[in-house]
Amino acid sequence: MLKPFLFLGLLIMTTFANAETIVLGMGCFWGAEKRMSELSGVIDVESGYANGEIEGRYEAILAHERALRFGMTKKRNHAEVVKVTFDPAKISLETVLAHFWENHDPTQGDRQGNDIGSNYRSAIYTTNDAQLEVAQRSRDVYQAALTKAGFGPITTEIAPLTNYFRAEEYHQDYLKKNPHGYCGLGGTGVSFPTARAPAQATAAHEPLDPKTLHFERQLIVFEAEDCPYCKRFKAEVLDQWKSDVPVARSLSAKPPAGWTLEKTLFATPTIVLFENGKEVSRYTGWNGDKVRFWKWLGFHLLTPEQQKIAFEQGTERPGTGSHLDEKRPGTFVDPITGAPLFRSDAKFNSGTGWPSFFQPLPGALTEHVDLSHGMRRIEVRSASSGIHLGHVFDDGPPPTGKRYCINGNVLKFVPD
Repeated sequence: MLKPFLFLGLLIMTTFANAETIVLGMGCFWGAEKRMSELSGVIDVESGYANGEIEGRYEAILAHERALRFGMTKKRNHAEVVKVTFDPAKISLETVLAHFWENHDPTQGDRQGNDIGSNYRSAIYTTNDAQLEVAQRSRDVYQAALTKAGFGPITTEIAPLTNYFRAEEYHQDYLKKNPHGYCGLGGTGVSFPTARAPAQATAAHEPLDPKTLHFERQLIVFEAEDCPYCKRFKAEVLDQWKSDVPVARSLSAKPPAGWTLEKTLFATPTIVLFENGKEVSRYTGWNGDKVRFWKWLGFHLLTPEQQKIAFEQGTERPGTGSHLDEKRPGTFVDPITGAPLFRSDAKFNSGTGWPSFFQPLPGALTEHVDLSHGMRRIEVRSASSGIHLGHVFDDGPPPTGKRYCINGNVLKFVPD
């Protein structure tokens, strides 16, 4: 039984003996580790710190960056990096570097997205002279592609590896241990030039044409091709979109021409609300929390009075709400999602001062026990957005005997 085990061990040692290692800085190492580990031919990816002049410890690196910012030291800080070990018989260094360039923005200097500081610099630290030459050549090739696409100069540091420290255990495989519902890196959208991919951004990665969008108010979902959370957001939200807010999807990390992002994108999906061509808010990541997403959007669509009802379980004064006398044929819908709630033929005059219905549309509402104000009532919320609508009582007319007492200010009426 011992010989097969030894033979397997020799095979593993041989595989690693032929392996190469290169150290790459792409901003925060969490997303970088995930992206590089997905490449076929990559044997191992490890998070670490490299090419600084201090101890290789996370807290020390953060403290040192603060000291640098205040001019208290001139010692060089480490960069957050990933040590990539790969089998050159299965994946070339050129291919590894092509994915390095494509999976972050190498033109940002001492930052990557929201992460700012020299510890987040873009870097390639090589382990031999041949790697250094290949890295410099790949930079020049990618610079030509970036320049053609309208980006500035590459700021990536390319140098021999001088020192390296393995990061703490909780940083290893971080996004596998702590899935946040987003893909940790978003690049420029510019493909690395190969024999099959010319030196340009593909049409799918071009910024959206502003002529096809609504300048006054527009949602744009910034995505990545290989981001599973983007696909999940599309299936769970976009495929059922009924909101009045127009929505568009983009594989480019750039906004439409003439429009402005408040800050660089750092993850996908990122849902950005633009008003008059300027970002007013963003929602990053998707983990299936629809109520949280619609609440985020609702705060930008609803008036303060509506917000108090929708999100704080408030109540309008009787006789003051909207739609009390609405009698036209049509549908009452959620003011944020646009999802149908009640048909007008289920509306009746209850004499209470609030719009009342004897029946909601199927699946439109959820019910919740409400013990506030010393009473036991049944609260009703919109199933699509989770906003508070009102309460249901057992004193309604036939055929249901129910009275859905609803705040008119959180209803939108759509006539037939």
